[in-house]
This record gives sequence, C-alpha cells and structure tokens, in this order.
Amino acid sequence: MKKLVLRILGIVIAIILLLQIPVTMAASTKELENQQEENERKIEENQQKKNEVTAEKNKTVEEVENITSQITDYENQISELNTKIEELNTKIEESQNKINEAQAEYDKQEELLEARLVVSYEEGETSYLDVLLASESITDFISNYYLVTELATSDAELLDSIQKQKEEIEQAKTDLENSKKELDTSKAEKQSITTQLEQTKSEKNQKVTELTQDEQEIQAQIDELAEANKSLDAEILRKQKEIQAQLDANKNKGNSSNSGGGTSTGGGAVSNSGFIYPVPSGYTRITTDLYYSSGQYHGAVDFGCAGINGQPVYAVQEGVVVTAKSQTTSYGVHVMIAHPNGVYTLYAHGQMGSLRVSEGQYVSRGQQIMNVGSTGNSTGPHLHFEVRQSPGTYNNRVNPIPYLP
Repeated sequence: MKKLVLRILGIVIAIILLLQIPVTMAASTKELENQQEENERKIEENQQKKNEVTAEKNKTVEEVENITSQITDYENQISELNTKIEELNTKIEESQNKINEAQAEYDKQEELLEARLVVSYEEGETSYLDVLLASESITDFISNYYLVTELATSDAELLDSIQKQKEEIEQAKTDLENSKKELDTSKAEKQSITTQLEQTKSEKNQKVTELTQDEQEIQAQIDELAEANKSLDAEILRKQKEIQAQLDANKNKGNSSNSGGGTSTGGGAVSNSGFIYPVPSGYTRITTDLYYSSGQYHGAVDFGCAGINGQPVYAVQEGVVVTAKSQTTSYGVHVMIAHPNGVYTLYAHGQMGSLRVSEGQYVSRGQQIMNVGSTGNSTGPHLHFEVRQSPGTYNNRVNPIPYLP
C-alpha cells in the first residue's frame, strides 16, 4: 500500500512538472521576445542619435564651407578695391600733373596776351583800318592786309587758347575732386569689408572647433591649399596671355605631338574630352573622390591604391606647363598644365626630385611629368589630380571624373 501511494505521488509530481514546462518555456520565450524588442528599440534610438549626429556634423561642415566661401568673397572684394584705390591714386596724380601743365601754359599765354596789349597801348589807338589806309601802293596794301589778317587771327587764336586752357583746368580740378571723393569712399568700403572679413574668420574658427579631429585635419589641409593657391592664382592670371599665345602657336603649327623634348610613355583609353588617365593602368582606382568622407569639398580625386608610390605620372592631354615646382608644403612637388580645350590640370604630391618638365614647356599627351609620391600636405603616397576650368584658378575646380576615360 505504501509503495502504491509513493508511486501515485511520483506520478502526480511528474504530471505537475510536465505541466509547468510549457509555462516556463512560454515565460522564457516571452522574456526573450521582450528583450529582443528592447534591443531593437535601443538600436533604433542609437541609429536615430547617429543620424542626428551625422546631420549635425554635416551641417557644421557645410557651415564651415559657406563661411570659407564668404571669406573668399570678402578677400576678392578687398583685392578689387585695392586695385581700384591704386588706379584712383594714379588718376589723381595724372589729374594734378595735367592741372600743373595746363596752368603753366595758361600763365604763359596770359603773359603773351598782356605783352600784346601793352604794345597795342603804347602804339596808340592805331586800328587795323589805319594800317590799311596808310598803304602807299597796291602791293603795300596787299602786304598790310595780309599782316593785319595774321595779327587778327593770332589774337583770336590766343584768346581761344587761353579760354580753352582755362576750361581744361576747371574740368581737371573737377575730375580731381571727384577722384578724391571716390578714393575716400573706396577706402571706407575696404575698411568695412576688412572688418567683416575678420569677424567672419573668427566665426569660422569657432565652427572649426566643433568639428571632429579628423575633420579639423582635413579643414587645415583645405585652408593650407587655399592659401597656397592665392599666389598660384596670381601667377596663372599673370601668364594668361603668354600661355594662350603658346597654345595658339602650337595649334597653328599643327604639331600636337610636340613633346617639348620629352618622350611619350603613357597610354590607355582616351576619353571624349581627349584625356587619358594620369597614372598607369592597374593604378587607376580612385581612393578619394570630389568629397571627403566627412562631406567636405575635396575639389579633386586621389589615385592612391597599393603600390602606386614611385609610379609615373602622365600629362592627360597635350598643353603648356604653367608651373612645375618642388615644395615641402601644400601641394608638394606639383605640375599644372594648360590645355587647348580651355581647361587646366594639376598633379600634386609627387616624389621629391622627380620633376621631368619645366615651366613654359609644351608637353604631349602621355608624356611623363613626374613620379607619384607623398610630398607636401599628404598622409601617404598618392596622386592628387585636379581639373580646373578657365582661367585655371582655385575657385574654378570641377569634378575630374567626367573628363577621364
């Protein structure tokens, strides 16, 4: 009997345990589902925060770029005002010289007229008619008539000359005063813009501090390149006529293969723009395009795949070498070429000592101009390649990709 009771009790306990297993499993499953939902909610929240941070970061980057563009505008306005002020100073100096010369001539003519009047007074009230009537013969009459006519004409011309010089002096004085007023206005405008420029630079510095460390480093590179390009822009603009004359000369010769003494070693496909790749096939992968990963404007493309260090850099199209320099900052070892189709290309960060062309040289498409390196503001071996529209200045950079094969 006792054994039977124990057996029944064991069966009951077993049944109870079996009944609890689904409940426990259900509870466990529900707990897991709740945990999963919680995890998904957290993931969504984190993703939302990430998107907000990214949006804010991109907004700050965009603000920095807009402020930089505004700074460039202010600097351009100041440059134009400096030119205008210089022209006005020259104009004022010319007007003052003109006044001095006209006054001297006026004084001279006035002295001549006074002398003429004194002689006339000292000779009495003799009129031109008295001179004619005193003629003793027809020949004498004709001679006196000619003399009287010349004197009358001379007197009239002298009076007209004096009056004209007087008017010129008055006009020159008016121009001088207007130029001085315009000069004062230009100086005041320059001072106002200079103040705005300094305020904008301060605002930019504040915004830059909000960027991440990587973004700040990129911004520093951008600023350094922009500063270096100011002198390069001036050099390009100064050489415009010379460059165009050389391009026209080679076009007229019909010698588009002129390599300026070098050898054409590049090759590969040619794009609709007439460009080849600036690096050998096998190294044409673009590692950075028109924008950095942060969203900041790069204004170029970088060829930086493994093994590219030391590879040759080719002129993508024939043209005139605008500049070929070896520097340790900004672009480092770099070359700029002006092409017949009105665009410019720039190749930067080449190896020190690898330049194979010189300024003013005419190069052919595919001619080697230097070797890939990591000079200047560079974090590793790569070719920084820019395409610029005429007149080839820093603000005329465009996307190079459509020009490439």
